[in-house]
Amino acid sequence: MMKHNSPILLTGANGQVGYEVTRLASERGYALIALTRQQLDIGDGKAVEQIVSQLHPSLVINAAAYTAVDKAEQEIEAAMRTNRQGPANLATSCQIHQIPLIHLSTDYVFDGNRSGAYKEDDPVAPTGIYGQSKWEGEEEVRTRLKQYLIIRVSWVFGPHGNNFVKTMLRLAAERDELRVVADQHGCPTCATHIAKALLSLAGKIKEGIDDISWGTYHFCGLPETTWHGFAETIIKEACNIGLLDHVIPIHPITTSEYPTPARRPQNSALDCHKIMNTFGMKLPNWQEGLTSMLETVTK
Repeated sequence: MMKHNSPILLTGANGQVGYEVTRLASERGYALIALTRQQLDIGDGKAVEQIVSQLHPSLVINAAAYTAVDKAEQEIEAAMRTNRQGPANLATSCQIHQIPLIHLSTDYVFDGNRSGAYKEDDPVAPTGIYGQSKWEGEEEVRTRLKQYLIIRVSWVFGPHGNNFVKTMLRLAAERDELRVVADQHGCPTCATHIAKALLSLAGKIKEGIDDISWGTYHFCGLPETTWHGFAETIIKEACNIGLLDHVIPIHPITTSEYPTPARRPQNSALDCHKIMNTFGMKLPNWQEGLTSMLETVTK
């Protein structure tokens, strides 16, 4: 039974999505306790149980994650601690206290070899430690808890934290031209849009916990693009609003021309019909999210 007067507990409050959830919850009057990694290391099971038992929240939203995709290839233990053991700890405490959990995951659980957009029940095959750790985290939630929503998102960007948009803006200010991978396809997703979706789901859980179709869902921005196409849009929009004074050439390159420690999926587009049909959720346009983000940078 969901305790209507209890606050929502948010982990990873200082991440891209956690920051936006905290901001929006404050604007909308949600009772939210937002904890950063410094305040709660979800990899510490005793600390998690202490917080959950003390606060007994109505819902836990886990936005905490180890997201350094390339570093994870060397920092395996750190990635697994946060991305696998963290969700396991949260799910265990949530099951003990009968609290639902919304857990964020990633498109990197897929290998990218599929031609079309990935559905929730398509076979997973992570190509690196980051994706593997996130997949194992999902499985920990599924095996330990009945009332959960796992939300896979992709190509996250926002005004807070490090992301592709900020990298492109920085490089465009420093260089006369850029070279960006053009053979990896996916769906950019604004952190603000993800935060709105999470709070919408939180509201539906609060309205009627027995009516929720628990399970795994995909949520991402539209339309599908490539990193190169994303970069071109970023630079053009930044020029439109005066963040940059001129458009610079962005040359398309192949993945093989830009080797990275962790292999990226060639295609990580997510099929989101399930979340649309189940929760009546509309998919956001990432270009609108990009414009809003860039406008916050100019303020």
